[in-house]
Amino acid sequence: MPPALNHYTRLERCLSGEDVDRIPIALWRHFPVDDQHPEHLAKAIIHFQSTYDFDFIKVTPASSYCLRDWGVIDQWKGDPEGTRAYIHHPIVHPEDWLKLTPLNPHQGVLGDMLITLRILKHHFAGQVPILQTIFSPLAQAKNLAGEERLILHLRTAPDALHAGLQRITESTLAFIETLKDLGIDGIFYAIQHARYDTLSSSEFSEFGRAYDLKILEAARGFWLNVGHIHGEHIMFPQVCDYPVQILNWHDRQTTPSLREALTKVPAAVCGGLSQWTTMALGSPEDVQREAQQAIQETQGRRFILGTGCVLPIITPHGNIHAACQATILV
Repeated sequence: MPPALNHYTRLERCLSGEDVDRIPIALWRHFPVDDQHPEHLAKAIIHFQSTYDFDFIKVTPASSYCLRDWGVIDQWKGDPEGTRAYIHHPIVHPEDWLKLTPLNPHQGVLGDMLITLRILKHHFAGQVPILQTIFSPLAQAKNLAGEERLILHLRTAPDALHAGLQRITESTLAFIETLKDLGIDGIFYAIQHARYDTLSSSEFSEFGRAYDLKILEAARGFWLNVGHIHGEHIMFPQVCDYPVQILNWHDRQTTPSLREALTKVPAAVCGGLSQWTTMALGSPEDVQREAQQAIQETQGRRFILGTGCVLPIITPHGNIHAACQATILV
């Protein structure tokens, strides 16, 4: 077994399929209420990371952070995953997409996000990689209009929606440039519509993938990008060639399995733990058992132990600790 590695070296070896001293692990969660203030969010993330010492920090703000300056209104209503409910969508009519203008990444809520990241960069000072959550343009459009209205506009006013997606993309690209200047390690790119129960393959290709590739091309300068495919019945073939170093999806709920995915992609895979059945509602023994299954399935190569999405905020400390302990190779 190799000597103890730091987080950077462990992940670098994992990505290249080399031996590691232990299986890398990364878990992340929302921090409701704290996520409304940049300093409070930074303190919550610092406490979480200092408690469990994960191999990378996935910064999880409220999903509205990139949209609030366009007029969305959301509210904390106690969702056990820690997400906020949208109570006002500024996009109602197709022509409303044309009213969007790219946001200044140094001002408003985006500027607050930079404050959080600067605090994290200063606190951890190169000890652990930091990844910022970036929502795909189509996912951002969903939160601007609501899911039902987004699908309606996609099928009845495609030109207007394309104009909106282009403006969202421009805003996101400008924010990514500020992240490069800040010196973080990568992005966690959240894709929410690569699902057969939501769009057809051709619809996703036109309204999702085309814009995703623009974002990910701009993010190539980072060394640790994660592509997250949200939901069930996912279009894995449409996303598996995305230029990211790690792929993450709900592998306990939807195909492909971790083993199958490793035969299809050069990226590492992150998963193996059920966020609800096991992490939130199971026992430490359940967590250990599921983690060991995933390690055996992947033979511990190009594998990072994690969940398919955020940890529910009700997840017991003992279960998180059990997941960390399961990464120790014996």
